[in-house]
Amino acid sequence: MEQKNLPNVTIALVLAILSFLCCCFGGAPGLILAGIAFFLVKKDEKTYAENPEIYKNYSTLKTVRILALIGMVIGLLYLLYTLWSINQMGGWEGYMEKVQEMTEQYQ
Repeated sequence: MEQKNLPNVTIALVLAILSFLCCCFGGAPGLILAGIAFFLVKKDEKTYAENPEIYKNYSTLKTVRILALIGMVIGLLYLLYTLWSINQMGGWEGYMEKVQEMTEQYQ
């Protein structure tokens, strides 16, 4: 019998890699992408558990799970750092004042 690939592994791998790249945008985009990838991994783990003999790329699924977890941790840490930085500037109002000053300076 020919073995086939798990259905969501490739999509989850792309999302996990993108979560690393998007972590630098405040943390939230990377956290969201990693969360979606982790959800797809969990879904495929259930699919694999039902019929392990017909799927061939379970090792890739384990790798994607690790990448998604790392992406979630990095995204969460960067999001917490962003929130801490905004708090150190005097809250949202202080942050917006700094943004306004910088905008006026570069115009």
